[in-house]
Amino acid sequence: MRIAGVTIPDGKRLEIALTAIYGVGRPRALSTLETLGINPGKRSSELSAKEESSLREAIEKFKIEGELRREISGNVRRLKDIKTYRGVRHTKKLPVRGQRTRTNSRTVRGNVRKTMTSGRRKLEKT
Repeated sequence: MRIAGVTIPDGKRLEIALTAIYGVGRPRALSTLETLGINPGKRSSELSAKEESSLREAIEKFKIEGELRREISGNVRRLKDIKTYRGVRHTKKLPVRGQRTRTNSRTVRGNVRKTMTSGRRKLEKT
């Protein structure tokens, strides 16, 4: 089954499988399945054609995948253009939401270790 250009995994429960779509998390998946009256424990291979089409229509009403990614990147670009604090943090590839940077900003900075021993190689014994 494909929704918005994404293949939904067959072996997983629907509430988990729908999270493969960018912009659909567990809460949105569960609420959508509940409004359509589809059991969240079903697999995507077990759906009838009618259920599948109604699910596809319901999910595609939301802003998902490419459209959502474009909106988010546009928002970040706008912050950078008007040089807000958050925009500057995005530009410098630092944490944006107030986290400390003396330690624990490995994820945003790309795991750069700049201590004295980190780059040293062990001496070869001859």
